[in-house]
Amino acid sequence: MSGVDAADEVVGVSLPQSQHPAAERGAHHLDHDPRLDDELAAVVTGARRRAQRDGDRQVDTAHLLHTLLESDPEVRAVFDGPHVARLLGYLVQRAIGYGLLWQASVEDSGAVPLLTESDGWSPAAAGALDAAHGRAIRLGRPLARGVDLLAAVVADPTSRAVEVLGRAGVDAGAVAVRLEEAAVCERAARRAQEGDAGHRAATGFDGPG
Repeated sequence: MSGVDAADEVVGVSLPQSQHPAAERGAHHLDHDPRLDDELAAVVTGARRRAQRDGDRQVDTAHLLHTLLESDPEVRAVFDGPHVARLLGYLVQRAIGYGLLWQASVEDSGAVPLLTESDGWSPAAAGALDAAHGRAIRLGRPLARGVDLLAAVVADPTSRAVEVLGRAGVDAGAVAVRLEEAAVCERAARRAQEGDAGHRAATGFDGPG
């Protein structure tokens, strides 16, 4: 599970059997998740609205991937330009094509323990949001960003988002490697910054006057 630690996964309870579209079931607490930065919170809201518009049973990882690609430049930069266009072209066909096969089923994952279908969110999507926050914490950030969610999504080989990547000719493993390399660089930069701040505090030297 590249970039995602099993310790950050949350065990839930059995899935309810409601067949109503996700956004019609009422509670929207994931839209106001305090663990997410403003940009990612907007992605979560957009994914729920997309599921509602398409009449889908629940918000899944493919909805999250679609909204991330549309709205987050940092996420788009992880992919080659032609891959972004191909992925978006594939994702927009969901409501009229392959996605119709998903409407009657729950997106579960063998990569994480079974989670509750939380307020119309698939177990895999809810687990990805938990894992995204765990990744952010490990990198020294209090709030998850879009790249954290992307890393969590591609780490689950059974997710619908990874299925979409494969159908569009994108290697999810290669994406995970790029995200891990970026995480290593971010962690190193943060440690260097913290070390520099500690040195200034110890010496009382704030740089040239």
